[in-house]
Amino acid sequence: MEEDRIEALHGKVDDLIALSGKLREENQLLKDNEQNLRTERRQLLEKNREAKQRLQAILMRLKALEHA
Repeated sequence: MEEDRIEALHGKVDDLIALSGKLREENQLLKDNEQNLRTERRQLLEKNREAKQRLQAILMRLKALEHA
């Protein structure tokens, strides 16, 4: 009886160890994905800023042409 309980406990501990490893791997994948998304966001924000600057320059040239 006692041996069965100990064996069951060993099984549960093994399951928890396996689950812990899977969760650790999943967590690392999520962290990597988050970092990739942050990098992509930074790049997109920079492209957006550059496009905005180019658009403003075009608008200024158009206004200058209107007044010329």
